Amino acid sequence: MNSVAPAQARISIIGAGPGGLTCARILQRRGIAVTVHDRDRGPDARNQGGTLDLHADNGQIALREAGLLEEFFELARPEGQEMRRLDPTGTITSHQVPEADELFKPEIDRGQLRDLLLDSLQPGTVHWGQALDAISGPVDGPQQLHFTDGTTIETDLVIGADGAYSRVRPAVSPAVPQYTGVSFLEARFSDVERRHPDIADLVGQGSAHAADGDRAMFAQRNSADHIRVYLIQRVPVDWISRSGLTADDTGGIRALLLDRYAHWSPRMRRMIADNDGPYVERPILALPVPHAWAHNPTVTLLGDAAHLMPPLGVGVNLAMLDACELALALADSATVDAAVRTYEKAMLPRSTETATILEGGAEHLLSADSPDLDHDAAAQS
Repeated sequence: MNSVAPAQARISIIGAGPGGLTCARILQRRGIAVTVHDRDRGPDARNQGGTLDLHADNGQIALREAGLLEEFFELARPEGQEMRRLDPTGTITSHQVPEADELFKPEIDRGQLRDLLLDSLQPGTVHWGQALDAISGPVDGPQQLHFTDGTTIETDLVIGADGAYSRVRPAVSPAVPQYTGVSFLEARFSDVERRHPDIADLVGQGSAHAADGDRAMFAQRNSADHIRVYLIQRVPVDWISRSGLTADDTGGIRALLLDRYAHWSPRMRRMIADNDGPYVERPILALPVPHAWAHNPTVTLLGDAAHLMPPLGVGVNLAMLDACELALALADSATVDAAVRTYEKAMLPRSTETATILEGGAEHLLSADSPDLDHDAAAQS
């Protein structure tokens, strides 16, 4: 079967995260029809996670191509680029404060970014409540998408933008995410200036990181007077159950954590004990390095589905750059096959190079001089 022209192709994106929505937006701006399928029942079905920074040399490039950069700057928090490093007593050991006009990597809440992208799409682009079960069909297409609700559709190109546990990935690769040995436990704080002023003072307007070599803490200011704290440990993936606890045993987990962080100052331990609501477990996963696959003219991947890495400053930014380059390749190529080849020729070497640099990087999160976090660990769960 000859590969169809992108303008006549049925293009299906699986996953309505930042990568999938960015790809859809740029395709529509270039006059190419696309449908996005997402397993959530609707855009408000679940919390979208914390804050993230969009870099001028990748994420912002994608937003510029999407025609949304100025709207992004209206929502973003440049002050969120502030970065503090603390010791376990709560003493600031280094402090980076952005210049007044610094816009290299301003922060934005994941939910705000998603809404910005969703609102830019043509009505009906996203089909909610469609969880992909499997893909079938010949390599040269068309492909059949089988959803868990029993529906099946035929498509000429499947774009897997469905994250760490991608249901599209098995169509091109047997790789599955592996636990890195490091886990996050998220604690949330609301109305912080009034209810948690000491924590607000510790964190500042951006992020704060502290570590002792065996355990760490990373806190980040979100919009609407919220702070999220990630307690970072080198533990077995089933550490909660091994401790005789369940994920909803907030009191038991809190007592265990307070014991593990016993030598940290009382002020720092407030970020463990004073959280509003339950903890959220977020083990850090990564795909094998390198991760590549034989070219398939009708299936490709972007973002975490293609190159899941530790959260060290690249996640959403690379996903959005992938999305931008794939959409532009489709707009500028004679066939879908040619577009996928062009995209993967650039994306696979780039992601392999970055993943090689970051391989084993989850361990650095426990170091007092660790690199900046990606602010996107929540996307891996």
